[in-house]
Amino acid sequence: MTRRSVIQAAAAAGAAASLRAGDGQRAESDTGAESGNSMFHELLNQSLKEKKGLTFYVQGQTVVGLVVRIDGDQAVEVRNQTHSRVVIRLASVDAVALA
Repeated sequence: MTRRSVIQAAAAAGAAASLRAGDGQRAESDTGAESGNSMFHELLNQSLKEKKGLTFYVQGQTVVGLVVRIDGDQAVEVRNQTHSRVVIRLASVDAVALA
């Protein structure tokens, strides 16, 4: 399985969870949602500590950057070569890939 197919599968799973919620909110009661959150935070913390870049897939768009600060379960602040400060709301993130 290639990295691209893994990312596509993760994005599809996120979209399916969003559809199950009904009104556009993610289905937080799923057991997979909790493990997904912990996996997101694992990658965020790894990027913060080891200064590794991440690719965020946010509603059909990609944002690449290095994690500068994590704001609990609400948002993450990243920076990249183009922008010194980008704040991403974690509720809108579909998938995260380690660069």
